[in-house]
Amino acid sequence: MAAVPALPVSLSGRFKGSFAYFTIKDRLPQILTRVIDTLHRHKNEFFEEHGEVRGVEAEKRAISFLSKLRNELQTDKPVTPLEDELPDAALWNQYLDYQRNLPNGNGEPSWFQSPWLYVECYMYRRIHAALAQNPPIDNFDVFKEGKAQNFFESQEAVIALCTYFQELLKNIKDLDEKQLQEELFKLLQVSLWGNKCDLSFSAGEDSSQKSSPLQSLENMVPYILVNDMEKVWSLLVNAKKNRTERSNVRVDIILDNAGFELVSDLVLADFLLSSKLADEVYFHGKSIPWYVSDTTKHDFNWTIKQLGSANHMWMSRCGINWEGNLKKGVWVFHDHMFWTLPHDFSSMSEVASDLYAELQKSNLLLFKGDLNYRKLTGDRKWEYSVPFHQALNKFHPAPLCSLRTLKSDTQVGLKPGQGEQIQASESEWMVSGKYGVVQFDAGL
Repeated sequence: MAAVPALPVSLSGRFKGSFAYFTIKDRLPQILTRVIDTLHRHKNEFFEEHGEVRGVEAEKRAISFLSKLRNELQTDKPVTPLEDELPDAALWNQYLDYQRNLPNGNGEPSWFQSPWLYVECYMYRRIHAALAQNPPIDNFDVFKEGKAQNFFESQEAVIALCTYFQELLKNIKDLDEKQLQEELFKLLQVSLWGNKCDLSFSAGEDSSQKSSPLQSLENMVPYILVNDMEKVWSLLVNAKKNRTERSNVRVDIILDNAGFELVSDLVLADFLLSSKLADEVYFHGKSIPWYVSDTTKHDFNWTIKQLGSANHMWMSRCGINWEGNLKKGVWVFHDHMFWTLPHDFSSMSEVASDLYAELQKSNLLLFKGDLNYRKLTGDRKWEYSVPFHQALNKFHPAPLCSLRTLKSDTQVGLKPGQGEQIQASESEWMVSGKYGVVQFDAGL
């Protein structure tokens, strides 16, 4: 048997000058500082709701926990085991042991020496612990305000998109196959570029979508480095042709950011149902606040409610219809602990076999965003031209497609020389969010 090529090294803060290094040195401490400020600002609210002894004391304890965390990070201290009793703590601590015992590891895992994906996820899990261990503020989402603000500041874009979509629905039954394909490609691109609205990337600074996302699509096409939309289309059309009474066509969307990006994903999902390209859509979100702007169940429901009660006709029509899709069961929201573990997706079948089995029921998995891409490819220093299928490292529950704007130093599946050519003129091309991919893998 041919030897399996060794996996390349993980992206890590030990590579000075890398985006991982910059993130751990600057962006992560900024995010922690914002979290601490958020808790400070809500001190009166905690006092009013829970009293001095319980509310304010809990806030003080959480802040002191987070200040200590920030100090550990900035001084490259060893990563410590989790001490909380939350259901995933044992898995995290096993993962720490695994990192400790890596044959090519650097001994004791620490913030700058260990894989970036691991320490970044670990920071968000520790933020969660700071609150979870301090009732009565244990259910407070420190990122909620930022997500809501992103949604409200993207109103114009949301209105433009909802209006476009509701107009499209009026004659969707009359569209021929070519026109349907064009509309699918448009909405895939809106969902792709919606991924620019990412608050962990901007360290919590405003990243809302201000203008209509539909007007600039033509100009953005050259920035899609891998464009497999045709493959997505033919997969959906074939699934539709081959479906029987008993087999529904199911699409799963593994969500990324709340705010405008989520709205663009919901419009895409509604289009898939309305055009009969899919019979049901499953959404997968995060079970705890994550990466500043990632979608939790609360964000998902809140967004649909906001749209439903908006005083704009087409926005509210979208929200009301989507509420209906959830009630009818043609839309389902799932969260699973695995999405907020440090593991990349190649270990899902082992660590979360129930989730893997669930994804195997799908005809198409759409993975949104940069973190999902990092976890699909193991967040490693791959050569740009390595095939996507190879980088997935045996993660093939179903045909899948990544819709991702580039915001970290990993990208595979490019044509020979393509990455090097861009690199020669734009050194920041992998981390600016300017480029995107719609990258498909047919699976086994």
